[in-house]
This record gives sequence, structure tokens and C-alpha cells, in this order.
Amino acid sequence: MRYQAAVDLVVAGAGGGLAGALRAAEAGLSVLVVDPDEHFLRGNNTSMSTAMIPGAGTRWQSAAGVEDGPERFLADISAKTRGAADPVLAAALAGLSAPLVEWLADSADLPLHLVRDFSYPGHSADRLHTVDGRHGSALLRHLYGRVRAQPCVDLLVPARVVDVTLDAVGDVTGAVIQYPSAYRETVPARGVLLATNGYGANRELVTRHMPEAATAEYHGGQFSLGDGLEIGLRQGAASAFMDAYQGHAALARRSRTLVGWATVMHGGIMVDTAGDRFGDETTGYSEFAAALAARPGSRGWIVLDRRIHDLCASFTDFRRTVEAGALLWADDVDTLAERTRLDPEALAASVAEQVSRASGTGGHDRFGRTYFEQPLRAPYAAVEVVPALFHTQGGLAVDGEARVLNRDGAPIGGLFASGGAAHGISGHGADGYLAGNGLLPALGLAWQAANTLSCTYAHGEGTAR
Repeated sequence: MRYQAAVDLVVAGAGGGLAGALRAAEAGLSVLVVDPDEHFLRGNNTSMSTAMIPGAGTRWQSAAGVEDGPERFLADISAKTRGAADPVLAAALAGLSAPLVEWLADSADLPLHLVRDFSYPGHSADRLHTVDGRHGSALLRHLYGRVRAQPCVDLLVPARVVDVTLDAVGDVTGAVIQYPSAYRETVPARGVLLATNGYGANRELVTRHMPEAATAEYHGGQFSLGDGLEIGLRQGAASAFMDAYQGHAALARRSRTLVGWATVMHGGIMVDTAGDRFGDETTGYSEFAAALAARPGSRGWIVLDRRIHDLCASFTDFRRTVEAGALLWADDVDTLAERTRLDPEALAASVAEQVSRASGTGGHDRFGRTYFEQPLRAPYAAVEVVPALFHTQGGLAVDGEARVLNRDGAPIGGLFASGGAAHGISGHGADGYLAGNGLLPALGLAWQAANTLSCTYAHGEGTAR
């Protein structure tokens, strides 16, 4: 296979990068999307997400009477990261979040709705927008369909971008593409968007940059090997926040499917293998993964009831967990303890504590948790969970225009990065992750990269063809 044409933009990665491809095509640019995974529609991190996209100040919020805006979103990011997030990138993403969501609905015809049935930790307003089923596979398939309908977008799969070429000034002139046969060719291009995700599947890099996550089960795309990071560093780019990542404490051990944190936010609790609670579950699913990993056996159980089960049925991931038989049901706590092999006295005390707090005793519990939606009621269910690494949040340093920056802080002309290939807005470690911090940079920076590139052409530089 040979691709014998010059293009305006090469997009390395067919996940969130498809938003950039679609936006560039709308602007009249020619685009080539390259991905190494023949099964990218179900195998990359965008497709594996819960399709939660933050938008601060959208029309859906306005219609629902939700007061929100970029400043409030930025304050939430700062609070969750304890001020450690890159203020420039955080402000840029908070500012473009609403225009991005509205563009996805209006230009990409994505059927979005505002999530109002529960709130994710750290968001002070209901600002997450999603699709029916709340699963990234539906989001990605929709974007893919829109991209394929664009005559100026080509897709090259399986193949991978392994490098970029620069001119004497240091601006991008093309992308080096390698095929499964190991044959390489250079496709002339005026811009390259590195949308290859992070390096969660690269155990050596994970161990080096985030050793506390090295033993966590990786639950992400197999091609998230750090390709974009390697390409950028080779060309003199800077990196940032390399220790940042999204963990998750709700991966079902039996089925290896996502249980989802809605179970907790609707009133569920987590206990360890002794049946004891060990923290405030509402602090966040990312940081709670580390707490779970520190318990005996690095595993625990989420305890819920029929009400929570029914409320979480809107999530495709949760339904798959149920269908896989990962939930154990019982008519009383003693029977649940027997089925889970947990200490019956400890489990009974943990459930009783939830019931007491949820029944209106007020204040916070011994871990600081203040919110329990309703008391747990029989019949009860429990699902065994293990800590997981979902994706990394550190990468190539970028500015608010999605331009990759060199070690002096200047942009490398024509080189862009998005999603996990770029540094994120989650600060350091796992504590600063907010729901949507993965998809917003994946979709938003890709979209912004196309805007930046098309703006450059609008100022008289022309197009490649």
C-alpha cells in the first residue's frame, strides 16, 4: 500500500483525533487519518470511555437552569488539582468546552444530552454531556461516520505515524508512516496532529513515571504505547506532568468490565476483603484506585442495592457488568457476607454505617463522607473490584492552541498534540482527575488544532491541494 498525495493535515490516531479531522475538513483542508489498530472503533480509549464531555455554559445547561461558565469550571479544576494544573491549558480547555460541545451537536450532529441524575466528584455544576448508553463506542462510531462522509478525508489503517519531518526552519513538512510490512514512506503535510493517546500500555514508561500505578491492571487501548510522546521528544519538544494519570477503583475483577462510579455516587459503598470501609468513596474514582491498591490483596467490593442497580442501567458498561454475572445478590447482609466470603460482622457494620448516615443523622462519617443519596435496602448486591490504570495524563507540552512546544517554550510549526499525547489538566498523580479530563483534551485539543491550522491558511498560506 502506498499513499501518494500531499495533504494539509495528517492525524495520527483515530480516536478523539477524528474531531480534528472533521473540523479540518469543514474548513476545506485535506486530511489523512492514520491508525495502527484495525479495530479502533472498539479498541481505543475514546471508544472505551463513558462518553462524558464537560461543557461549561452550554444551551442544555441554560435550558435546565444550571448556572455555569468557564470561570467556574476553571475554579473546579484548580480546586481538584490543588492549584497544580497548567493554568494556560486549563483556561483554554474550560473556555472551549461549551463551543466544542455545541459544535459536536450542531456540526457533527451528535445527539447529546446533559447528565442530571447524579454528579461526579469535583464538578460543582452539572456540566457533563453524553450520548444515550453513555459509552464512547457510540460517540466514536458517530464521528467516524461523519468523517467518512467527507470526500477530503482519507483513512489509512493499519499503519502508524512513526516520525515527522521538519524543514531548515524547524516547521513540519510531512509525516513518516510505517506499514505492517515495515515499509515506510513520507507523506508531505503542512500539519501533523499527534492524537495517539498516552503511554498506559507501555509498562516501562509507566514504571518510570508513575511507579505507584505499575501494578494496577491496565484497562485501555493496546496501542497507547507513547508513540506521540516519542515523536515529539525526538524533535525537541518539551514534556510535562509525566506522573499524571487516571486510575479507576471500579473495574470488576470477574468480568474485567467497568462497574462505574455512579454506583457510589448514588449511595453505594466500597469495602475491602475484610468487609471494612476504608475511605470517603466520593472523593473520586481516580485517587480511590490507589487507596484500593493499598488494601490486602489489592481488591475490594462495591455494595449496592436494587435502586442503585436500576439507576445505573443507563450505562452500557454497567449493563455489561451485570450481563457478565459479576454481581452477587442476597436478601440480607449475612447471606451477602457468605456469598462474598466477607466477615459478616464487619460487613454488617459497614452497611449499618451507610444506612445511619443516609437516614439523616447529619454531618460527616469517620472518613469525611457527607453524601449518601438514600439508605441501602435489601436485596443487596456486591461486585468485586480491582484498581486499574485507564490512561496517562502527561505528555508533550502544548499551548492553548494545541501547538506542541519545544524546550524553550516556543511552538514547533505545524506540530500539534491532543488527548493523552499532550500534557493534561489533572495536575500530578491521580488525585486531580475530574470526570471528562480525558475526553475534553482528546476532542477539544484536536478540534482546536484544526482551528489553528485553518486560521493559518486563512492568513494567506494556501492549502496543500
